[in-house]
Amino acid sequence: MGHGVPELVVEFNGRTWTLDASRPYALGRDPEGDIVLEDARVSWRHATISWNGRSWILEDRGSTNGTFVGGRRIQQLEIGAGTTVHLGNATDGPGLSLSGAAAAVAAPQQQPYAARSAGAGRAQPAPQQQAPRPAPPQSPQTPQQSAARVPQQQGAGADAGASPVYGDRSPTTFHQFALGRVMRIGRALENDLVVSDLQVSRHHAEFHATPDGRFEIRDLGSHNGTFVNGMPIGKGGSALLGPNDIVGVGHSTFRLVGDRLEEFVDTGEVSFSARHLTVTVDGGKQILKDVSFGVPEKSLIAVIGPSGSGKSTLLKALTGYRPANQGDVLYDNRNLYKQFAELRQRIGLVPQDDILHKELTVKKALKYAAKLRFPADTTAAEREARIDEVLRELKLDVHKEKKVTSLSGGQRKRVSVALELLTKPSLIFLDEPTSGLDPGMDRDVMQLLRGLADDGRTVLVVTHSVAELALCDKLLVMAPGGAVAYFGPPEEALNFFGYASWADVFSAFENYRDYDWSGRWKGSQHYQMYAAEIDAVAPQSVHMPPPQAIKPAKPQGWFSQLATLIRRYVAVIASDKGFLALTVILPAVLGAVSLLIDSDKTLLVNPVNPKTGVPVPNGTATTVLLILAVGACFAGAANSVRELIKERVIYERERATGLSRSAYLMSKVAVLGAITVLQGLMVGLIGFSSRTIPDQGLILGHATLFELCLPVMALGFTSMMVGLVISSLVKTAEKTMPLLVMFAIIQVVFTGCLFTLNGTMGVNQFSYLMPSRWAVAGAGATLDFNKIAPNTDDPTSTDPLWNHTASVWTLDMAALIVLGVVCGFLVARFLRRHEPEVMRK
Repeated sequence: MGHGVPELVVEFNGRTWTLDASRPYALGRDPEGDIVLEDARVSWRHATISWNGRSWILEDRGSTNGTFVGGRRIQQLEIGAGTTVHLGNATDGPGLSLSGAAAAVAAPQQQPYAARSAGAGRAQPAPQQQAPRPAPPQSPQTPQQSAARVPQQQGAGADAGASPVYGDRSPTTFHQFALGRVMRIGRALENDLVVSDLQVSRHHAEFHATPDGRFEIRDLGSHNGTFVNGMPIGKGGSALLGPNDIVGVGHSTFRLVGDRLEEFVDTGEVSFSARHLTVTVDGGKQILKDVSFGVPEKSLIAVIGPSGSGKSTLLKALTGYRPANQGDVLYDNRNLYKQFAELRQRIGLVPQDDILHKELTVKKALKYAAKLRFPADTTAAEREARIDEVLRELKLDVHKEKKVTSLSGGQRKRVSVALELLTKPSLIFLDEPTSGLDPGMDRDVMQLLRGLADDGRTVLVVTHSVAELALCDKLLVMAPGGAVAYFGPPEEALNFFGYASWADVFSAFENYRDYDWSGRWKGSQHYQMYAAEIDAVAPQSVHMPPPQAIKPAKPQGWFSQLATLIRRYVAVIASDKGFLALTVILPAVLGAVSLLIDSDKTLLVNPVNPKTGVPVPNGTATTVLLILAVGACFAGAANSVRELIKERVIYERERATGLSRSAYLMSKVAVLGAITVLQGLMVGLIGFSSRTIPDQGLILGHATLFELCLPVMALGFTSMMVGLVISSLVKTAEKTMPLLVMFAIIQVVFTGCLFTLNGTMGVNQFSYLMPSRWAVAGAGATLDFNKIAPNTDDPTSTDPLWNHTASVWTLDMAALIVLGVVCGFLVARFLRRHEPEVMRK
C-alpha cells in the first residue's frame, strides 16, 4: 500500500480482501473476478472498487439489480471504512462491510476456474468423449479460456419433471405476505418490492392478499405488461392466482408458496432446448425434420450446414418468428410459443442485414431504439446510462459520434448487437453475422460472441464460416432437407464425419443427398452423449393461444411511438443531403418543364370565336396540366417507393419488440406526406403563376392560384401512398423502379388530356381508379375545361368531372383523398406479411 493511501478491507461471509490501490477490483459472479459473490441477484460483472488518487470509489457497472449504500441505489460513490454496501437488493442483498483494519486476513489465493466453480456449488463440466484421434489443432488458449468453454451441465433445464420456474434453482429472495396486505412492484424506490429493471414501469403491478386467503395480481397500467403463466393480463387488468401460477414482471418472475412470495431474477444464465421441431410448408413438404438439441447456460452454439438445410427456418422456429408446426422450444422449461408475449422481451435477434439506420450516428441510432423499447416512464438519463454502458461493453464508445455508414463491417455488426443488448436479453440469436467480412473481422465478431456468452448469456449463431468454430461450446450441423447431422463439441465434429475438412463434409452432403444423415447421427455414441435425453421426450403439436391473448404489450403509447418515429425519420432524412437536394430539384425541374409549353399563350382564352361563335379549343391548358400532373405523380411515388422495402428488416425486428404497425405507417405518411405536399405546391406555383388564370375560383374566391395547386398537391400525396403500396409488395428494392415507371405511364394515359375518356365504356370507369384522373379534373373544373378544351369530335359532349361547379371540384378532391385512404389500408394489410408469424392477428 502506497504512502498516504488509507487501507481498505472488504469483508463478506467471513472472508476478507485487503485492497491494493494500484489496481481496480471487480465484484460479481464471474469466477475470474477479484471478489466473487455467488448470489443470483448479483450480476456477472456487478461493480468495481478502485483508488482514484484521492479516495476509494465504488462504481456500479450497469448491474441488473443495482448497488445500494444506505438504502439508496448508486452509480458511483466515494467509500471508506465503515461503509456497508448491498448488491442486488437494498435490504437483504449480499452485504459487504468495509473497514481499514490493518490486521485483516489476506484474500484467499486464486483457484483454478473449475475448482472455484465447483467450490461455489456450480455444476461440474460434463465428461467429454475421448476422440479416437487427436482433435484438429486449435488456437493457443489459456487454461481459463478452455475451461470456460466446457458446458456446465448437459441439457440444463431440459428435464421434463423440473420446476416450471428456473428448473431447480433457489429463489432469489422471499417476501412474506399478511392478510389484507398490498405489495406494490415497480422500478421506483417507494415501491414495496423494487425491481431495478428498465423493462419494468415505475409503478408496475400490485399483489393483493384478500381477507378470504386468496391472492390477486393487478396491473397498474404498466408499459411492458404483467403476465400470468406467460399470458398478459392486460393493461390495468387483474387475475386471481393459484398455487402453481407464475407472475412475470420484466426479467423477474414471482411464485406464491403459501403466504410467501418467491422471486426469481433472470440474470441471463438460462438453459435452452428445442424438442422435435418440424416445419411443414404447403403441399406437405417438410423443410425442418425432427430437430432436437439442448444447451446449458452461458453457451455459444454455432449452426452450420449447406444451402437448403433449413438453417433460416430453424432460426425462425427457435425465436418464435415462425413457430414450428410440431415440437417445443423451451426457455428454462417455459414454452416459448405459448408464452411468447412475455419471453420475447428476453430474446435478442440480430438478422443478417443491419437493424439500424445507417444515416444516423451510433449514439443517435441507439437513442431512438431505447426510446421505442423502454417504458414511457423511463427518464432520458436512465436511457443514456444504459446506452453508454452497452457502448463501453462492446468497445464502441470511441465510435459513438460516427455515422453507421462510416464504420467497418465488423463494427456495424457490433452496433446491431449493441441495439439488442439494450434490454439485457438472456438469449441472443444471430443470423450470418460474419457474412461478407474478411477473416480478421470474422474472428473479431466470433470473439465478441464468445465474450457475450462468458458474460452470462446464451448465444446461438447461424454461420457459413467454419474458421472460428473452436470458440464455440457446441456445434449443430444441419443436413440437406432440414435434419440434424451432428450436435456436440466442435472439435469432435470432423472426426465424427470422417473427413479432414469441412469442404469435404459439405461436398458429401451435396453428393449423397439421399443418404440418411440423421439416422447415422441418431445411431452414434455422440447422440447418446449429447442429445438422447432431449430427444426422448415425445413430440407434441403446438397449440397456440387465441390471437388476442398473445398480442404483445407496447412499451410506449401510440402517440409517443409516433412522435419518436417521426423524429427519427426526420433525422434520417436530414442526414441524407442527396435526398434533400433531390426533393427540391425534382419538383423545380418538373414545374419548369411546363413553362416550355406555348409560353406565349395563356391558360384561359375566350372560348368562343367571335366570327363563327364556335368555342376554340385551347390545347395549352390540357398539355400544361398533363405535365404538372405527371410531375406530381412521379415525384410523390418516387419519394416512397423504396421506403418500406429498405426498412423491412428493421420493421420486422421492432414489431417483435412492441412497435405499433399503425404508428410506424403514420410516421411515414406524416413525414413523406409533408414533403410531397410541399413539392406539389412548388410544382403548381411554378406551372400556374406565370400564366393568366381566372380571377375567381370555385371554392377559395380570389385565391385561384392556391385552388389550382391543391389538386396537384393532393395528387402528389395520393401517388406517395401508391408508392408505399408498391414498397410493401415487392421483395427486393430493384423491383421498385420498373413498377414506378409503369405507374407514371399509366397516369399519363388516364388523365383525360390525351383522349376523351367520358363516354368510352369500360375505359372511363377504369380511369376512376387513377389519381391523375381526379387531380386533372379538379384543376379542370376550376379552369372550366369543358369550355376551353371541349371534345373536338362532339362539341356538345362534356365531361361531368370537369363541370365548372363547386360540388364537382369537391367531388374530385374527395375522390383523391379516398384513393389515398384506400392505399393506406392496403399498406397496413400488406405490412402484416413482414411481421413475426406468431404476432399476426
